[in-house]
Amino acid sequence: MTATTARPEPAARGRGARNLVDLVFRARELSLVIALAALVGGTTAANPNFLSGQGVEDILLNTAILALLAVGQSMVVITRNLDLSVGSVVGLVAFTLGDLLASGWGLVPGVVAGVALGAACGLLNGLLVSFGRVPALVVTLGTLYVFQGVCHYVAAGRQINAADLPPALLSLGNGAVLGVPYLPLITVVIMLVIGYYLRAYPSGREFYAIGSSPEAARLAGVPVRRRVLAGYLVSGCLAGLAGVLWLARFGTVVADSAGGWELLVISAVVVGGVAITGGVGSVYGAALGAMLLTVIGSALVVLRVNPFWQQAITGALLLLAISVDRVLALRVARLLRRRSRHG
Repeated sequence: MTATTARPEPAARGRGARNLVDLVFRARELSLVIALAALVGGTTAANPNFLSGQGVEDILLNTAILALLAVGQSMVVITRNLDLSVGSVVGLVAFTLGDLLASGWGLVPGVVAGVALGAACGLLNGLLVSFGRVPALVVTLGTLYVFQGVCHYVAAGRQINAADLPPALLSLGNGAVLGVPYLPLITVVIMLVIGYYLRAYPSGREFYAIGSSPEAARLAGVPVRRRVLAGYLVSGCLAGLAGVLWLARFGTVVADSAGGWELLVISAVVVGGVAITGGVGSVYGAALGAMLLTVIGSALVVLRVNPFWQQAITGALLLLAISVDRVLALRVARLLRRRSRHG
């Protein structure tokens, strides 16, 4: 009698491949936690005031808006696209909302209008990229300047001050519940919801399929255009919400608020393990990347280091993250090919 060895079913091999990729990038997120702990520990040893109550609150508040934008950006980058206009959307929404509230609008209608404005900006980007088939870099670079121009036109050299805003909005930006500020709580809730959706729902996993291979996803019946459009729409909504929180946090805004943040957001996403080539990463890693960049900035201030080094370190981390992503992708591909031959 000849013994036969059962070969693993394709579905089982597919699950094994996904588990391997997940394991590799879970380790990447763990490394970010370790780096954060080492950075915080070293800075606290040099200056014990770094982890004072006010210091921790400042870090959480400064991370909240950046992490919120990174969560939205992740949905776009996972599909092998990017959104360079998020900083301009934040500035446009923050100033427009401040203008509406100063002119007598109620808080709730004003906030809804601000998020809707961000959604409209995301919808425009998504339509041009998904249905117009214009490269994302070209579209979002163009809309970056368009939204900036619109904001400068609306502002006309004016400035919104905290005295013009309702106290309820300002308390949202600076208040807390059980000692935890509202802003990071809002960000964490949104991050958990989107992270669960991307991992637990078939439509959420389709974002990863698109990023891994858009053509293969299309042949498999994935509605690629609709998913890419949805990614930009979510990014726009969260940028609109970030504009609301920006106004609540700082109170005073000008036309170029959040200018240049688009590169900081993309840096946080890539440092957090979301591959710029798409298909890999999580919103949790992106949020950790945002926190790491924020803590680096705060540590340099506490240690009285020239602010130039923050930009230099951010750039070095970005290059390192891209290099690590490339090395990991090659190693995972090699392991998967070896498993396929022996499976």
